[in-house]
Amino acid sequence: MDAIHRTAAGQHTTRRKVVIGIGAVAAAAAAGSFGYSLFNAGSAIEASAQSAPSMADLLVQGPLPDQVQGPTDAPVTIIEYASMTCSHCAQFHNTTYPELKKRYIDTGKVRFILREFPLDPLAASAFMLARCAGDGKYYPVIDAFFHSQSQWAVQKPLEPMLAIAKQAGFTKESFEACLTNQKMLEGIEWTRNRATEKFGVNSTPTFFINGKIVRGAMSIDELSKQIDAIIKA
Repeated sequence: MDAIHRTAAGQHTTRRKVVIGIGAVAAAAAAGSFGYSLFNAGSAIEASAQSAPSMADLLVQGPLPDQVQGPTDAPVTIIEYASMTCSHCAQFHNTTYPELKKRYIDTGKVRFILREFPLDPLAASAFMLARCAGDGKYYPVIDAFFHSQSQWAVQKPLEPMLAIAKQAGFTKESFEACLTNQKMLEGIEWTRNRATEKFGVNSTPTFFINGKIVRGAMSIDELSKQIDAIIKA
């Protein structure tokens, strides 16, 4: 867990660590040492007592553009901070997110933004591949990695990650080029560090629903209560 604490503290993750250290990180993932929270395991859903950040602060663009689904004038904006190696994040995206998209995003009621909060270099690598995939492919690649998390969060992750990336149009050369993109890695780090320092994010998944912070993977019924209360207000 020490490596996770160092990542959360905002230490610079070099490209060498992402490529060469990836096997050791994945071995830790396979051993089950990546938990729900960076610091403590709290309840599955926990509304923070801290004051809600303003939407203006939450929507500040970083070095990497937000990947947005849904209309900009939707009455509800949901921002999720997630890690690709987080089992709770995978649970949310494999079960709740499809219903969220069908009921609320596709109907114009919710604007949804997924932001990178990697708990380890392996998660950062998966996010980098989603970013490199090209226009319109970010969420499909995210979905593919979450659905197959058990296949690539292993001791030797590069081969299964490459197989998934090839389905999105990557070649071996473009796969390797993406994972050596220092500028992209630094942009992902910026997003994670700002979430920690400015918004108090310390676990994944963490959601901001019109500024209200909610921690933990929600079912569609739990999330609908949050959304419907805003829409009906």
